[in-house]
Amino acid sequence: MFRLLMTCGLLLALALPGRAGAAQGAPVAQDADPPSLDGLWKGPLKVPGGQLEVIFRLMKLTGGDYFCSLDVPLQKVSRMNVKAEVKGDSIRLFAEEAASRFIGRIMPGGKEMVGFWQAPGYKTPMTLTFSAQPAFNAKNVRLTPPYREEEATFSNLAVNARLSGMLTIPAGQGPFPAVVLLSDSGPHDRDGTVGDFAPLGQLADYLTRRGIAVLRFDDRGVGKSSGTPAATTADLVSDAQSGLNYLRTRPEIDLSHLGLIGHGEGGNVALLAAAQPLPPAFVVTLAAYGLPGRDIVVQQQATTLRTLGTENAQIEAATKRQLAMLEIIRQTTDNAQAQAIVANMLKQNNAAIDNATAQASATEMTSPHYRYFLAFNPIEKLPAVACPVLLLNGTADLTVNADANLNALEKGLKVSKKPVAVHKMPGVNHLFQPEQAKWPIINGQQQPNFSPESEEIIREWIIAQSKK
Repeated sequence: MFRLLMTCGLLLALALPGRAGAAQGAPVAQDADPPSLDGLWKGPLKVPGGQLEVIFRLMKLTGGDYFCSLDVPLQKVSRMNVKAEVKGDSIRLFAEEAASRFIGRIMPGGKEMVGFWQAPGYKTPMTLTFSAQPAFNAKNVRLTPPYREEEATFSNLAVNARLSGMLTIPAGQGPFPAVVLLSDSGPHDRDGTVGDFAPLGQLADYLTRRGIAVLRFDDRGVGKSSGTPAATTADLVSDAQSGLNYLRTRPEIDLSHLGLIGHGEGGNVALLAAAQPLPPAFVVTLAAYGLPGRDIVVQQQATTLRTLGTENAQIEAATKRQLAMLEIIRQTTDNAQAQAIVANMLKQNNAAIDNATAQASATEMTSPHYRYFLAFNPIEKLPAVACPVLLLNGTADLTVNADANLNALEKGLKVSKKPVAVHKMPGVNHLFQPEQAKWPIINGQQQPNFSPESEEIIREWIIAQSKK
């Protein structure tokens, strides 16, 4: 599955030379049973005037590689994409959205990483300590929900994958309207879990309690699902179609009111599926892309740099360099040549980048999935969408700008002359969490929740579709 990169030549790397011969993707090599790196790695980053807490989230995939993201809560940076490489007792984490590099080593016992954080003209020691991934509150001790939960397994024969998840069915005889939930970019479990927050799990519970059956599933290569993670947005359409076909086999489901709800990239997958034969009866998108991939990449880099306090002149210069690099990738079809040019541009843009890091980044930026995303235009297939669509975006979303993307999607969908409902949710972020002041207090502490206003808009709209 595509992991969005901001290609301004800004790198984040966590590394020290490891033991020779260690297999890539393996954690600490000296133990017979090496400790898992799955979980949160937190550390203080000293900056002029104080310090910031940085949090890396690591999750091992079934293929052996790690998926990683970075949060800097005080700077409102969330889910910054990071490429992870582990060799022996060293670990390398690359991110194209931060002009920085962290170098460290996994210490014996696998509970601490010691090293330094480096940016152009700045270098400081930093230690990351391990803590287990917090369990999602709803999975702790809880009352039996007032609906039926059933493990669901179905096949995607197009890619020879076995997908596993959870089907929740409302109380009563049915048949019920139903939806398949589709996760955002990157590997996710059936609840769409990010840290200790599970947006898809919360949304599924809300809808099922109110008369809508919900199927959610682990992405390929995650949890109980087999298969290789998909490379492009289009590759994921067959997963959505397989989920719909599974629901069509169930007697409790109203076959005329089957829909898709997609978060982020999942919203674009849902729209692509709606333009294919055997489409869903309706689609709900949560923070879907409306702009071409190239524009999204540029916009996200500028937003990230702005939240990190970068001056406007530096943002403009970084954007100019990024656009030049993206144009090189677009025009240079010879991958070896494109990689050589991009690696050279990265090193010239940031003197702190070594040859290996620059080459690794250039390889990723010229890969088929990255080239696909840069050329992906979400509105091209919208005239073929044959069902009603509900579009939701949050005004506090730093990943997908609400105004620009909602406007593009709405304009593209109106060509098909199908009903389109648009809602811009005040204060809601990319994970569809409301403002922190609106979070509920659980066990004496505020806990993030799925925007109640958004949940009710989704439920009400789906019920309205089922009455038509």
